[in-house]
Amino acid sequence: MLFVFLQMNAPSAIILAAGQGTRMRSRTPKMLHRVCGREMLGLVGDTAIQSGLSPIVAVLPPDSGRYAQALDDSVSHVVQEQPLGTGHAALQAREQLLTVDSVVILYGDVPLITSETIQALAQKHTDTEATLTLLTSTRTPPDGLGRIVRSKDGSVSAIVEQRVADDKTLAIKEINSGIYCCQAQWLWETLPKLESSSEGEIFLTDLVAMAVSENLLVESVQVEDGSEVLGINTRVELARAEGLLRRRIREYWMLEGVSMPDPDTVYIDRDARIGMDSTILPNTHIRGATTIGEGCQIGPNSILSDSSIGAECKITSSVVEQAILEDAVSIGPFSHMRPGAHLETGVQIGNYGEVKNSRLGKGTKSGHFSYIGDADVGANVNIGAGSITCNYDGDNKNRTVIGDGAFIGSDSMLVAPVRIGANARTGVGSIVTKNVPAGASAIGAPARIMTNTQKQPQKEVD
Repeated sequence: MLFVFLQMNAPSAIILAAGQGTRMRSRTPKMLHRVCGREMLGLVGDTAIQSGLSPIVAVLPPDSGRYAQALDDSVSHVVQEQPLGTGHAALQAREQLLTVDSVVILYGDVPLITSETIQALAQKHTDTEATLTLLTSTRTPPDGLGRIVRSKDGSVSAIVEQRVADDKTLAIKEINSGIYCCQAQWLWETLPKLESSSEGEIFLTDLVAMAVSENLLVESVQVEDGSEVLGINTRVELARAEGLLRRRIREYWMLEGVSMPDPDTVYIDRDARIGMDSTILPNTHIRGATTIGEGCQIGPNSILSDSSIGAECKITSSVVEQAILEDAVSIGPFSHMRPGAHLETGVQIGNYGEVKNSRLGKGTKSGHFSYIGDADVGANVNIGAGSITCNYDGDNKNRTVIGDGAFIGSDSMLVAPVRIGANARTGVGSIVTKNVPAGASAIGAPARIMTNTQKQPQKEVD
């Protein structure tokens, strides 16, 4: 359906996001609360883009900086200086949308709407040449929502808000979602004509009565999944939306070939990507824009945040954040890959290992209880249990460089800045404060440097 829109004048969109959201009881604006790792407003903007709507204008409150940051660059915005209702908010976008044919009106606090439903609404509007097309639902809890009143012929005759509805109207199950598709010219002509409420607000729901009074065609589309039009006003509703979207995300990835033995205990953010034949085990969180290659085993009890994971990796009961793992890397249990960690193909980090701002070469192994910080480690290095790069001198972070094939004995302390040459060795419990040449050994506390031929202490090597 997206391709149909691209072949003709695509519907445009307004995203209403200037509401105060006081019921959320938060210093964070309601529209900026996150659902599966993405701000509600950003979710709606992304869905509008995926639906083929263009241009898209968000109507924001005066302090709009943080709101704008949550939107894709292709979404422009205008400001509603005073909170005078949804109709007044939509009117703020008029100057940017004067030349479009039709407008889809969305809400920044209705984050579960899908691109398929938006496309169906816009297509029905186009096919019927309606003046106004409503998205309605009979599968959404009606509490607090306006009811759709229909004439005997089934056409929409009115929207009656719950606060003024009689018992017969309250028994109606079909509710107004507030999401509309309108003929743009009629919308801009009609909004200024709507009467203000006693509080001085102008409401979009009055568009229906106006269209009916003018004998214009009002159409409707019923949403199949009632959760798509749930509005978020409280943290209870926010948690409900999180659960619903999380379930959608899990089901999507399982249908794409990802295994989850206990999906209810898996948490995957919306921007994450997972390769086919990977398995996500219980109590695992995949956050942000994390990407996972094919054939991986992640979890149980693991947290991955904004990281790149190659194919055939195994991460067990560990934390990986802002890190890069190439193919066939094994981590854990109980290890922590911190920001800036880059583990090349075949690296193995066992239990209680920590890597920060360091690159480990192919095939390097660190089996137990190690800290590797601010280091450049070559290929096929063995790092013994309890080894530490002492990277901080109290003022600066200094780097450690370890060459290919080096052997770092258990409980070695490498006091940076220091270089360990290729195929060099450090003895058990050594404190290395001097550079170690290729093939040499460093033994003792403080370490003495010995060559393989002399087997005698060497002078300090700079």
